[in-house]
Amino acid sequence: MIEATQPHLLDDYQVPAGCRDELLDENGGARPHAAPLIASLERLGSEPLAAAGRRRDRIFMQQGITFEVAGTDGERRDRPFPLDLVPRVLPAPEWTTIKRGLAQRIRALNSFVDDVYHGHEIVRAGVVPWSLIVSRPSFARPVHGVRPPGGVYCHVSGCDLVRGGDGRWRVLEDNVRTPSGISYVLENRVAMTRLMPELFAGYRVRPVDHYPGLLLDALRAVAPAADADPTVVVWTPGPANSAYFEHAFLARQMGVELVEATDLVVREAACYMRTTAGLQRVHTIYRRLDDDFIDPLEFRADSLLGVPGLVRAYRAGTVAIANAIGTGVADDKAIYHYVPEMIRFYLSEEPILDNVPTYLLGDETTRKHVLERIDELVVKPTSESGGKGVFIGPHASSLECEAQARLIEAEPERWIAQELVHLSTVPTETADGTLAPRHVDLRPFAVFGDEIRIVPGGLTRVALRAGSMVVNSSQGGGSKDTWVLDDGGAVDLVPGTPPSHRPPRLPDVRYGGWRGQAQQQQQRQRQR
Repeated sequence: MIEATQPHLLDDYQVPAGCRDELLDENGGARPHAAPLIASLERLGSEPLAAAGRRRDRIFMQQGITFEVAGTDGERRDRPFPLDLVPRVLPAPEWTTIKRGLAQRIRALNSFVDDVYHGHEIVRAGVVPWSLIVSRPSFARPVHGVRPPGGVYCHVSGCDLVRGGDGRWRVLEDNVRTPSGISYVLENRVAMTRLMPELFAGYRVRPVDHYPGLLLDALRAVAPAADADPTVVVWTPGPANSAYFEHAFLARQMGVELVEATDLVVREAACYMRTTAGLQRVHTIYRRLDDDFIDPLEFRADSLLGVPGLVRAYRAGTVAIANAIGTGVADDKAIYHYVPEMIRFYLSEEPILDNVPTYLLGDETTRKHVLERIDELVVKPTSESGGKGVFIGPHASSLECEAQARLIEAEPERWIAQELVHLSTVPTETADGTLAPRHVDLRPFAVFGDEIRIVPGGLTRVALRAGSMVVNSSQGGGSKDTWVLDDGGAVDLVPGTPPSHRPPRLPDVRYGGWRGQAQQQQQRQRQR
């Protein structure tokens, strides 16, 4: 226990102007749902908090809970995934609103993808222009007219949410191709319960460790209907991929095989996995690589990561691929602009969660308006992810603004502009052992099989540099454990879906086991 005379962690804490802090109110006092947490942190003090951080880094490196980044010399190295030990806390009523809004959005996006590759009803109604859809890099012509098993396209979704200074939640962007980060959600919770158990005192926090069961249940639900006991695999590009830890982790947690392209083969319009006992039929593939690389006969001919003929098996309906081929057209940043209208068109409902005000720059009048205010806005390339190419006007110099304006003028359809949202903050540990406000977003994860299930909380990403609003891990961001408080009725099903039993909890890998499993898998692959 620290001496009472030591300085408090929050003595100099100041919330940035125009922002809302998730744990502290405008007067610096703890919000009601955060009061026990703030009291525990103050009792703990800076040195025990720093010591817990050092233990965290050692454990993460030992267990391979890492993220690959480039060093100053250009070499790429693994670093411990940066987990800040002060959690984000969400009261149950707030989570209910988020959950309803996400489920609504996912249903509309799923309907949109089906419509894009089939009826084109939203195009004929004049809501979304066909010229925009077909110009998206993720529009997949090889699957036009193909409907996946179960009619589900967005099997796994990770929409990014932000809260502005007005306290309202907004969707910043949609991720329905290969959203990553769920493994860190699960490992963050394990780390927090081991390193900082005292912070949980006085709280009932909803669990997240049932996600692998939810995912496996959804992947089995969309397998071709004729198969009673479907085989599910996780398809990874390989150990060189920056998210390989997550691929191996999820395969281990679900108890399914982790495969690469050399493990899969197509015979007579069906997909099989090579095993020591011969070929084994595969019914559902949870793929963690982009469309361009999955089949060299249909997409990039130079892909060494793909399986020749896989799209042919997909067209025949003999294998489900999650997320479905072509789903990326729905999370293009230009398409994002139209999601509120999709909700109204397909669901006849008003959006529960608003978009951030967004401008498409193909229109000359809109483009002129944006260029006049470029120093006030955020500009993003439409088909990039991971924070690549994002321009933040208020943080840019006049020369940088001029350079960005020239890029927009040269290729206006390649960019969107958004109003700047002053992201909410959460107390975060600094190098000097105190707590300071750092900006955060939230990526909840949903799985869609025969129904939509959303894991309580999600990945809170935090900008670790003072004043920065770039939270992406690849750009130097970190993460926080996200606590959704239990009001006594923790339910994962979204409103309006039929009740269902919770899938059985799978064996908990916790710290250890996944690296050995991955190495054994690689050894088996070399032997085949």
